[in-house]
Amino acid sequence: MSLQSRARQALGLMDLTSLNENDSDESVSQLGVSAHTSQGSPAALCVYPQFIQAARQGLKSVGLSLPIATVTNFPDGEALPELAAAETAGAVTLGADEIDVVLPYKALKNGDEFVCRQLVTKCKAAAGGKLLKVIIESGELKTPELIRQASDIAIECGADFIKTSTGKVSVNATLEAARIMLEAIKASGKPVGFKAAGGVRTAEDAAAYLDLADEIMGEGWVSAKTFRFGASGLLGALLQTLGENTANNQTAGY
Repeated sequence: MSLQSRARQALGLMDLTSLNENDSDESVSQLGVSAHTSQGSPAALCVYPQFIQAARQGLKSVGLSLPIATVTNFPDGEALPELAAAETAGAVTLGADEIDVVLPYKALKNGDEFVCRQLVTKCKAAAGGKLLKVIIESGELKTPELIRQASDIAIECGADFIKTSTGKVSVNATLEAARIMLEAIKASGKPVGFKAAGGVRTAEDAAAYLDLADEIMGEGWVSAKTFRFGASGLLGALLQTLGENTANNQTAGY
């Protein structure tokens, strides 16, 4: 597949993201506006819970209706299942369509698998049928064994997607971690999706992940229901690859 074809495909798989300390209603609304391009629109927007309605208003202003994702237990992945579940339920009340929750990855590194299982199970229930993406923070887990263990736990406890990273640590999405996670999904036999987040910044980067998904899961598996990119700066790079003026589509990096 040509790079342009991959770029067009990747655009439709993006969770267009802004998770910055200086986010505001105005900046997040503009993020929604930037989702409208001549090349199509992303799969969803991902913002902090307090900005869900601003994101929706931005989308509405350009005639788009896309799912809004938000984050819970973010970014530190605390080992507090009840609190994470309460945050998740609160996000649903605020209008979130999708929840990206951080697994207690530090607890897993210390050998506490039980609290990870408990947190995902409780957040799945609290999500009330909304899409639940579990962030395993693969760059902090580091070893293939821990990345696979975290993936398996999330899948077994009800995750709809497993996601590489918060974008807030030094090592985020990598192809090596993506391979382990995709192999875990395939081995499970369950309809679970994969999300690469943090560090996917160019059309070439996106194409490499899509090629990997095709290799492991088979051509035709990738769709917005099974594969996402968590990114913001990627949008401009994809549009540039597709020949569109990106002046109105620049957002903060993630």
